[in-house]
Amino acid sequence: MSAADKRVCIIGAGFGGLALAIRLQAAGIATTVIEARDKPGGLAHFWQKDGFTFDAGPTIITDPFAFEELWALTGHHMADDVELLPVAPFYRLNWPDGTNFDFARDEASLQREIARIAPADIVGYGEFQDYAAQVYRETYQRHGQTAFQTASSMAKLLPAMVRYQAWRSIYARAGSFVRAPKLREALSFRTLFVGGNPMNASAALSLIHKLEKQGGLWWPRGGVNRLVAAMVRQFERLGGTIRLGDPAVRIETLGNRVTGVHTRSGWHQACDAVASNADIVHSYRDLLGETQRGRIYARKLARKRFSPSLFVVHFGMEGSWPGIPHHMMLFGPRYKGLLADIFDHGVLPNDFLIYLHHPTVTDPSVAPPGKSTFHAVVPVAHMGKLTVDWEEIGPMLEKRILDEVGRRLIPDIHDRIVTRFHYAPRDFARDGNVHLGSVFSLAPILTQSAWLRGHNRDEAIGNLYLVGAGTHPGAGIPGVISSARVTADLMLEDFAA
Repeated sequence: MSAADKRVCIIGAGFGGLALAIRLQAAGIATTVIEARDKPGGLAHFWQKDGFTFDAGPTIITDPFAFEELWALTGHHMADDVELLPVAPFYRLNWPDGTNFDFARDEASLQREIARIAPADIVGYGEFQDYAAQVYRETYQRHGQTAFQTASSMAKLLPAMVRYQAWRSIYARAGSFVRAPKLREALSFRTLFVGGNPMNASAALSLIHKLEKQGGLWWPRGGVNRLVAAMVRQFERLGGTIRLGDPAVRIETLGNRVTGVHTRSGWHQACDAVASNADIVHSYRDLLGETQRGRIYARKLARKRFSPSLFVVHFGMEGSWPGIPHHMMLFGPRYKGLLADIFDHGVLPNDFLIYLHHPTVTDPSVAPPGKSTFHAVVPVAHMGKLTVDWEEIGPMLEKRILDEVGRRLIPDIHDRIVTRFHYAPRDFARDGNVHLGSVFSLAPILTQSAWLRGHNRDEAIGNLYLVGAGTHPGAGIPGVISSARVTADLMLEDFAA
């Protein structure tokens, strides 16, 4: 049987699953994507409420070239299906003492900002940039597209890890170049977007700095959900099939091979291979729970370290706010201590680190005329560490977050809010089968990277593949899009054998 005669089922229509589906379908392999929710996107879900569009998940596109490649596989153009708008500045960082720092792509503007808050660190920042560029080339470009399926494969990465001191934390490594505390925070906070604690996440994640500077930050007109819709359009025009609102409940196996997928409705699809873009623990514990491999590996995964969860407040308001940029990071009075509370102690602190998203300043279409869409994201410990009743705590935390945004940016915020709702860790766990509500899956630490992370092809079940945040190379949109490429290459190589 040739590769063109194969049939593949992909569980989960998140970014990783859709990117993998496009690659396989473009190669002529009949591919069906099975999605539990009523819309594609996985954690990149969205709601439309009272005329506002609220994206549930990612808010930044940092590697548009990785997406463009999915259309170029078949001679199509991404721009025909979705428009990407530049975001500037990338972020505005704000501290309780009133200091603002605009992180811009334009180097001259960025240098002026550094000279204003940390003039003694201008040279050190340049050295950090060079370091981040070297790490980007070695890890993201060279090894991020490579499968690590054996222990020996890890050896090829070790020299680079030693050379770039990847065992050190990103915060500590940044501190070897710059001294000002605010600038160290500015260079390390991005690891939170992939589930990492800046105090112990690998210094290799400094590559994010280079990735952003090189590719820019982009917003799809209409919301990140429009990029998801564009990927579905590309997949379906190639002949692919997507099945919505019918969760997979079991991956069918015979011996050490998968043979098909069963869904809640009773639908069944026989296939030559299965790839799961579902949460990695859910994939093994639940979908493969009837198999010895599923039970054993699920227990092994449960002993690993997982990223925190998020508490998100979505709100639509009267008025336009041109002075509030697309992305803001509102730092609290603590940094190290707050991160320790979230990642280590599992407590709900009184202070916050708030990521504020304001897409209407770039794209007014996501709100009714004269109104604005916002959401505020606060990292919180995952449900294995923080065992609270979110039905009770949620409304109180929502008000505290809005009070803080009001105190620092919008004094009459409660009078202006038209609609609001929150999304808590238990909602991620319930709606997306996300283990512990950990939206970024396994923590991005060195001992859970490359071969030590979830493999893109299962070790025991030869035609079971995985893609997404829990697999190599990791979480974040660039990570899961890279994992789709790695997994597709493995599948196509196996099919051709």
